[in-house]
Amino acid sequence: MSDIILTVDGIEPVVLFGENNAKLNLLRKAFPDVVITSRGNSLKMTGEKKDTQAAKSKFELMARYVREHNELPMQTVVDLLGGENPFEVRIPVNGTGTDNVILYGRDSRPIRAKTRNQKRMIEVCETNDIVFAVGPAGTGKTYTAVAIAVRALKNKLVKKIVLTRPAVEAGEKLGFLPGDLKEKVDPYLRPLYDALDDMLPMDKLNFFMENRIIEIAPLAFMRGRTLDNAFIILDEAQNTTPLQIKMFLTRLGPSAKCIITGDLSQIDLPHHQRSGLRQAMDILTGVEGIETVALTIEDVVRHRLVKEIIKAYDKIEGEERARKERKRLALSEGFEDLQAAEAAKRPPETEQ
Repeated sequence: MSDIILTVDGIEPVVLFGENNAKLNLLRKAFPDVVITSRGNSLKMTGEKKDTQAAKSKFELMARYVREHNELPMQTVVDLLGGENPFEVRIPVNGTGTDNVILYGRDSRPIRAKTRNQKRMIEVCETNDIVFAVGPAGTGKTYTAVAIAVRALKNKLVKKIVLTRPAVEAGEKLGFLPGDLKEKVDPYLRPLYDALDDMLPMDKLNFFMENRIIEIAPLAFMRGRTLDNAFIILDEAQNTTPLQIKMFLTRLGPSAKCIITGDLSQIDLPHHQRSGLRQAMDILTGVEGIETVALTIEDVVRHRLVKEIIKAYDKIEGEERARKERKRLALSEGFEDLQAAEAAKRPPETEQ
């Protein structure tokens, strides 16, 4: 048997152990043969040497994450215990100076890139005029894009910001809601307002919007315009049709910069319509001045369950794609349906 006593200095025990020891309980569950007890900022592990050393190694990674990020989300503990390495994805908050600060928002709060891919998104925007930023929900695509645009405006690199989205309902019909056009359209654009609220004082944001220095409008309002000396963001671009995204891309003036964000797993267009985002990315691959940044499930910065939800849906959608592919192959081989094809491939039953 082996006893290991660890003392953690400079860290709030509740941040490391979790409320009601929730994070510590995850560690206990991962190492059921190790008795783990805590008192204050001390931890004692008792068990076979191999097991206690393994538990100690995981606990030290948890403590390291807290020191570097001033937090320890439950999902990060799950990832660490499952063998993943969040240090490869997340950027440390401490010990990095101002390298990853995009800008200082309301109350001088630093707004930082939280993951390596978010930081790459910033770097790519500096050397390209059009950037596609694609990835699942919760990866900070829109928020990072708005932060980059606000920084450009503050640094006088552009004269205005234009934020736009296609007005496509996510499975709901909102057209009969009361109100004028602005009141009908604003719910679609709310995520853009929310991001701006974090980055600009209310009086300055109101001034910018009243004077059309910051403009938020549905994509349909872009037709016929030329947008120059502007930073333009097209959000939720997976819900554009090929004609819409072509119209948008051809609005750019000589001194404009543009970020196009989208999640190709959440297309709300009618089934017979192809996503313009997917087509545009295919057509424009390799064009100088246009770059794509792909964020992944590892970049998710929302609630810990968002990552698990995305995984679950990806699994179901993967199985459905595989089933459709098997059905297509069965039809191409002359079978009437998938069941007949699978029955033909089964070995014949032998008589007893």
